[in-house]
Amino acid sequence: MGRFTFRLPDIGEGIAEAEIVAWHIKVGDRVEEDGRLADLMTDKATVEMESPRAGVVLEVAGEVGDVIAIGSPLVVLEVEGEVEERPSTGSARAELAEKVVEVSPPPAPAPPPPPPEQPATRPEPIRPAAAQAPRPSPPPTVARAAKAAAKVLASPAVRARAKELGIELSDVRPAEGERIRHADLDAFISYGGASGYAPAGITGQDQVIKVVGLRRRIAENMAASKRNIPHFTYVEECDVTELEKVRADLNDNRGSRPKLTLLPLLIVAVCRALPKFPMLNARYDDEAGIVTRHGAVHLGMATMTDAGLMVPVIRDAQSLNLWQLAAEILRLSEAAREGKAKSDELSGSTFTVTSLGPLGGIASTPVINRPEVAILAPNRIVERPMFVPDGMGHERVEKRKLMNLSISCDHRVVDGYDAAAFVQEVRRLIETPVLLLAN
Repeated sequence: MGRFTFRLPDIGEGIAEAEIVAWHIKVGDRVEEDGRLADLMTDKATVEMESPRAGVVLEVAGEVGDVIAIGSPLVVLEVEGEVEERPSTGSARAELAEKVVEVSPPPAPAPPPPPPEQPATRPEPIRPAAAQAPRPSPPPTVARAAKAAAKVLASPAVRARAKELGIELSDVRPAEGERIRHADLDAFISYGGASGYAPAGITGQDQVIKVVGLRRRIAENMAASKRNIPHFTYVEECDVTELEKVRADLNDNRGSRPKLTLLPLLIVAVCRALPKFPMLNARYDDEAGIVTRHGAVHLGMATMTDAGLMVPVIRDAQSLNLWQLAAEILRLSEAAREGKAKSDELSGSTFTVTSLGPLGGIASTPVINRPEVAILAPNRIVERPMFVPDGMGHERVEKRKLMNLSISCDHRVVDGYDAAAFVQEVRRLIETPVLLLAN
């Protein structure tokens, strides 16, 4: 027997450390090759670490919430045979590619045999128990599905876990490449794909939850924003009756294109107004005392996910038309909610829009997405009677659709007049929707 130390590999360029957000093993557990060790987080991206060797866990690096440096020991295993440790100087992608070569089974005419029963000391993943009743022989369609699943690229540990959960590997879409990993199974389960999966019920007991991972990053960013930025908020009412009529007409004739919500129309208005107010499309480095006014609009889109608030970025939003914006909003929001958004899709925004849709309230005071200097929040659309001109010098009462726009700005960079003038320009555009459709 020997001791094998698995060191945290290079997760990505410029990453010096990572936070432990979940352990899947504990001291004394036996882990199989490619078995899950831990989830680590960096720059809002969670990376799953798998064991390169089978063995018994002797030591772990720390507790959930601890931050460890790249190259430091993550797990120490007791393994069979002699150990020749290699320094973890390569990239995680390179190590994964090497691992694929090691664990990929050689081609054979017969399907692979079922995995052997695991020792009693093997850790149980956090998941619902699989049914224990014996299953009848599968029908031909199930047999064909099993044969198709055998051709899917996945490690033996992933195959064993999928079998226990009742998941057909051929139904799972890998996040990267063609190889299915544990994270892909987790995503599949979270959307109700596993037959034995059921969400945990309410127990009525107090819960003590450690603030780690993305939730801790959100807390730190929000605290830093409110602590360092002198916010002010301006709210204006807009009549979106005509805008909603235009949106309905566009949706009736959209064909195979994605359905338009209010957000793409609002983004077009924002992108057309910002060139007149470049002080709002900016980022402020308060340590260096430098404000960078950006020519392109890289629009952050605050998105609620199961893990917490994320802000995917629509690059060069000013160059996209309504339908392209609708497609990009759909793609990015789905990627964020499924945990598949890339790091460069979650950074670099120059202006952010945040919306709670029907829950938007009548006004809000959004927190600035630091180091940006402004954030805009459309609120709920409500119907109210209004006096409107009748074209003959008189007024009449009509039922109109009204919506408030709330903007928060960094008062170190943006003056109140500029914020109000910007919102008035956005209001002019959305109250005259033909301007949004003109080139």
